[in-house]
Amino acid sequence: MEHEPYKKALLARLAELDTRLHRIESELDEPKSKDWEELAVEREGDEVLEQLGQEGQDEIARIRAALQRMRDGEYGICTRCGEEISVERLKVLPETPLCRTCAAAV
Repeated sequence: MEHEPYKKALLARLAELDTRLHRIESELDEPKSKDWEELAVEREGDEVLEQLGQEGQDEIARIRAALQRMRDGEYGICTRCGEEISVERLKVLPETPLCRTCAAAV
């Protein structure tokens, strides 16, 4: 299996997530309003940003794990059952560690 197209997609997504997380961090570091009502709205927004940041960090971890599987020669093999992951699935989710069957069972 040729990994280069998947590696390029994963690295591009990693760069995109890195940019997004830096933007989120910047927004969270901005000074807060002294007005109570505005502060309440800002806190709600911060909660959303924190959740987006956590989701981004989780995706980064999955991407790094996929890149490590490439280096180890295990990319495209289901980490649960050991069967080959379909090319169609990898095109949609290049970071996936599971084949379709195992992912459905989780």
